[in-house]
Amino acid sequence: MSLLLAAAVALNPIGLDFLHSAFFAGEQLARNIAQPIVFAALAVIALVVVLEWLVRFFLVKRRARGAS
Repeated sequence: MSLLLAAAVALNPIGLDFLHSAFFAGEQLARNIAQPIVFAALAVIALVVVLEWLVRFFLVKRRARGAS
């Protein structure tokens, strides 16, 4: 679910424009402002994906033992 949300945020027109300004802008200032924001958002998304995976892993493991 979190990967779908991340893809929806990144692939909408505003997200694509922000990604373009972070890595392909002609101005160095625009790249310097946007890149840390993009990298921080990427780190947050990665953390959410890992947390979601751990929760799913523990729930599957718990259900396999028979606890409800």
